[in-house]
Parts: sequence; C-alpha cells; structure tokens
Amino acid sequence: MVRIQGQVSRGYERVRDAFAGNFAQRRELGGACCAYRGGEQVVDLWGGIRNRQSSDPWEENTMVVVHSATKGLAAMTLAVAHSRGWLDYDERVGAYWPEFAQQGKERITVRQLLAHQAGLFAINEPVDRSTLADLDRLAAVLARQKPAWEPGTRLAYHALTLGFYEGELLRRIDPQHRSLGQFFQDEIASPLGLDLYLRLPDTIPNSRLATIAPPGRMEMLLGFPPGFTLRALNPRSNIYRALVINPGTSVYFDDQRIYARNLEVPSGNAVGTARAIARAYGVFATGGRELGLRKETLDLLAAPAIPPARGFFDECLRAEVQFSLGFMKPSAVWPFGGPAAFGSPGAGGAMGFADPAAGVGYAYVTSQMGTTLTGDPRDVTLREALYSAIPGSSGASPVAA
Repeated sequence: MVRIQGQVSRGYERVRDAFAGNFAQRRELGGACCAYRGGEQVVDLWGGIRNRQSSDPWEENTMVVVHSATKGLAAMTLAVAHSRGWLDYDERVGAYWPEFAQQGKERITVRQLLAHQAGLFAINEPVDRSTLADLDRLAAVLARQKPAWEPGTRLAYHALTLGFYEGELLRRIDPQHRSLGQFFQDEIASPLGLDLYLRLPDTIPNSRLATIAPPGRMEMLLGFPPGFTLRALNPRSNIYRALVINPGTSVYFDDQRIYARNLEVPSGNAVGTARAIARAYGVFATGGRELGLRKETLDLLAAPAIPPARGFFDECLRAEVQFSLGFMKPSAVWPFGGPAAFGSPGAGGAMGFADPAAGVGYAYVTSQMGTTLTGDPRDVTLREALYSAIPGSSGASPVAA
C-alpha cells in the first residue's frame, strides 16, 4: 500500500482517492498533484518513490523534469514581456531579431512562431550542449534555419526548437538581455517563491530530484497511436527531426547529476514541483496581479487558437491539436479545463494549465513515463476528480467547444 501524503480541502476528497487509485490501478511509480482555485490551494498531494533503483520515497519538495510541460512556463515569460509593452504578438519576429529575417522567414509573426506554424520544427545542423550553452552561437544557427514549408500554411509541433526561438526572442526584447531561464527565475519563480527552474543550478542536490523511469518497449508499441513509435524512430520522419537535434546525445539528462545543470532547453528541461507549477498557473488564472499581468494579455491567452491555412492537423504528431501564444489550447482531441484554458502537457504524463473561467491552476508530475499521446489516464483521472468538486462542472474536465 502506497502512503499518500499531503492534504486536500473539504470537497476535494475525490482527488485524493484518484491519486491513490493511480498507484493501485494505473501503474503509478511516484508523483505529485496540486491545484489552486481562486488563489487558494485546494489540493497538494505526493506519494510513491522518486527513484526506481534506490526506492527512495517521493518527498514534499521532490522535483522532477516535466518535459514539454516546460513550454507553458516558457510562454509565461513572453506573456510578462507582452504585459510590459516589450512585445506585440502580431509583429514580425524579424522586427525584434533582424538576423532571423532570412531564408524565407522574413514575414513570420511572433503569433505564428508561438503557434508552431513557422515550419521551424527541426534544425538542419547538429546542435550539441556546447552550442546550447553559447546563446550567441545558438542564435546564429537558428537564424540560418530554412522553414520546411511556407510559414503560416501548416502546423508542426516544434518539440525542442520552439523554446530556443523563444529564448532568443526574449533576449532581444528584454532591456537586460537575460536568457529565458534567468528571466523566468527573476520575474516569475522568485517573486512567487517557486521551486521551479528552467535553468537548474548546481546548488540543487541530487537527493531532491526524481529520476525518470521510461516505459517498456511493449508499452510504447501498445500505448501510443498506431505507427507513432515507428515514426519516432525513423530519422527521416518529421517527429524524429522535431525530437532529436543531435542523434545519440541527450540534451538535458546527465549521468552524474540526473539533469544537466545551468543549461536551458526552454521546451523541455524545466525541473520543479507540482506545487510550483500549479501556483504559477493559479496566478495566471486569477488576474495575474502578483506578476503585473495586464487584462489585455490574459484575454489574448484565453482566446481561441487561430489555425494555419491548412487547419489544425499537426504534421509531426499526426493529430489535430491547437496551440496559441506558446501554450496548448484545449480541443476535442486533447481536452482540459474549459475553452479559455491554456497550458502544456509533457511527454510521459506531466500536465499544467490555467483555467480562468474556473479560477483553477493545476499541475501533475510523475517519475513514471506513460505512453498515451493525448492525455495520460493518471492525469485525466485527477482532473476529472478536481472538476467534480467545482460547482457547475459535469464532473469531468470539459471538452472545449
């Protein structure tokens, strides 16, 4: 029997039951779930083990990498920049970053880039950690990249590249020219007191970090949509090229330190607690006063996604998904919250989002990677339990209209 720790507010007991049920019925290894509603913490749970090899327990302040759930956190930095008047989502990227405007990228807008509609889902030259650590070198590589097709015509998941482009864009518009990870720490994590990093420092001991347990081969073949795993292993496929920027090299795991330190991959290597992610989204869901967010910015984040010319079919994921201003938006294929919600899931099951209509900030993190592409059953079960406690909810995480 796994010991579940933490607390839930009165009326949210079903979330605790669902969290416990994940261990009993859905092969959970270790993880945490947290939710805020109306600015108040209503769920804060953790349990299981953080390291399969050592069987060390998941503790109150255990942190874990959240893969692409990082994208929502990176998008928060640009939302802060927008609220400060540094960024216009409908301006051309080249207006802020002149070197970007080459190889057919001259007319790409910030909105198109952040919606995965720029055709820049891959990098045609190998990029290693030394390049990632040298932001000037990385910017030159990104500027040289040619779009795979006419920007604005198709949607393709920029699995790793999106964060690199966001990072350079933010460096150009920030008066202090900070990296995205440093900006996040200075302007979001520190003011809110978050155990959350997009640039994990050397000072964090390994004992605070959960290790990721990968799924088995059979689980991958049976869990993902038909053909997805085979495409993900094919170097010529769009999804492989989106996920792998240097074959044979892991860009954010480390054999000695668990995760790479002082290195930024703003699309995938955020490390933190569910509590921290939920708190950040909770602020975005309730007016953003703590971060100086303007209503205009929050209204844009809540607005429906705008499709490219050929619609929302994603050329990498081979499914219809919706993105807007750096966040995923809920859809029939990938529902979460209500139509105004915005957030980002991560490979293996992690999820974080804000639902302004319900005043909800939510996060789930795990050490056991799952294999469902459009909503991990552990996360879905937790969200359904959470929304069952919210007046006016049907008891399930609503599907966007």
